Amino acid sequence: QVQLVESGGGLVQPGGSLRLSCAASGSTFRLYAMAWYRQIPGKQRELVAAITSAGSTNYADSVKGRFTISRDNAKNTVFLQMNSLKPEDTAVYYCNTKRATYNYWGQGTQVTVTS
Repeated sequence: QVQLVESGGGLVQPGGSLRLSCAASGSTFRLYAMAWYRQIPGKQRELVAAITSAGSTNYADSVKGRFTISRDNAKNTVFLQMNSLKPEDTAVYYCNTKRATYNYWGQGTQVTVTS
């Protein structure tokens, strides 16, 4: 069982920045990949960024060059630094990790980009 708790969402103007955090329970955090997804009401949840246990990263084309995913294994935490935010980045952002075939999700944190 893995518990994920996101924080850091909020309201920001276009061009602004936010940093999301996701704290994970357990002692094996460092062994597993972590990811951030987002979801707009009425649409499918989409992958935003992922980071492997070794620190390799990949990003959705829509956020490349603006978002950075990172992890701190000592603190069991994964981060998503979001810069140059756009209104189309508005969504609920979820932290994710997998164990075998099971997906664990956090409760989500709302990010709203508006002037």
